[in-house]
Amino acid sequence: MVVLNRIYTRTGDDGTTALGSGERRKKYDLRVAAYGTLDEVNAAIGIARLHTAGAAQVDTALVRIQNDLFDVEAELCLAAKGPGGAALTVTAAQVAWLEAEIDGLNAALAPLRSFVLPGGTQAAAYLHLARTVCRRAERIMVELKDRPGEEVSPAALQYVNRLSDYLFVASRFLNSKGESDVLWVPGQNR
Repeated sequence: MVVLNRIYTRTGDDGTTALGSGERRKKYDLRVAAYGTLDEVNAAIGIARLHTAGAAQVDTALVRIQNDLFDVEAELCLAAKGPGGAALTVTAAQVAWLEAEIDGLNAALAPLRSFVLPGGTQAAAYLHLARTVCRRAERIMVELKDRPGEEVSPAALQYVNRLSDYLFVASRFLNSKGESDVLWVPGQNR
């Protein structure tokens, strides 16, 4: 259980932060950037949820996703190496659940005939924002994984990759199942 009795510690005043292992890293460290960017995704999802009251299926999934994102962040924060690995890891079951949610929502959508511009309903627009931040988090995680001495689990990468797909499909679902999507018209303004 997490207990936060004191919010400020002053230990970060020197430009470092502690990982879950106690190791101190610069606040611009790629690992810190990875879980910090996922925190941005979570915040954008929280804003989207202000507008999903009429879509229980999506809202319920977003609650679970917000919790799962903390699992991914915790795994990245632990940066566990050596025997035993991380105390908390993202699982294949979490990835499979997300895939099932994508498939369920996507089955109700009309096929795409063009790229979708971010917009439509407020909820959809915020989910598009979350999706773009999620893609940035994924890029950071891949870069982190490719650095010598750093690890990112395959399941964590898969989860974040699927999450951006889910956010795209959910945004279309919230746009009247794709009927209110704003479609790209190539060369429209030439």
